[in-house]
Amino acid sequence: MKALVIGATGSTGEFLVDELLADAAYTSVTVFVRRTIGKQDPKLTEQIIDFSTIDSYKDLIVGDVFFSCLGTTLKAAGSKENQTKIDFDIPVTFARLAKENGVPSFVLLSAYGASVESKVFYSQIKGKLEDEIAKLDFKQYIIFKPGLLSRAGTDRFGEKVMDNLLKFANAIGLFRKFRPLATSILAKKLAMAPKVLSNGTSVIKLDEIFRFGE
Repeated sequence: MKALVIGATGSTGEFLVDELLADAAYTSVTVFVRRTIGKQDPKLTEQIIDFSTIDSYKDLIVGDVFFSCLGTTLKAAGSKENQTKIDFDIPVTFARLAKENGVPSFVLLSAYGASVESKVFYSQIKGKLEDEIAKLDFKQYIIFKPGLLSRAGTDRFGEKVMDNLLKFANAIGLFRKFRPLATSILAKKLAMAPKVLSNGTSVIKLDEIFRFGE
């Protein structure tokens, strides 16, 4: 299979690229990035592009499965407008072009609570993204909806606090459903999904992700 990836410089995306490169089922891995990811592998192709003109790179978006791990925080984006561009506009554009080029499978890293009905801005964007990609009717559409992610070396203060609180609660048997998920583990599940799931839409969330593939 030929894999295509956006969000390869993020914590989950970085691990995902490593998983895909190590997996014999994936014959090539193409990443679309603003800057080099600094990896060297015969299977890896870096496409360093201008994300404001994605349509001009349409001919490069060819393969068997597209992985979308792109996402940011409102703080990092600087405004809701910029966050919408990163978390919604860019993935939707790539998804549209992938569909037009006949890519049959799309794997989306979304989030727990994602819904167009949500009052939380981030969750609302993710919900809109899920629905917009669903309209494209990929042969295989896989949505992962994890809760709190545990990122090694994270500089997100809120994540650190919640991670520690949930780990303490989990240790005494509370909130097991919401236990933090290491991005390295999530990446393994993402890479596995297109190989083991059937066609149609599959939604994998929270504690289901821990059990997935076991």
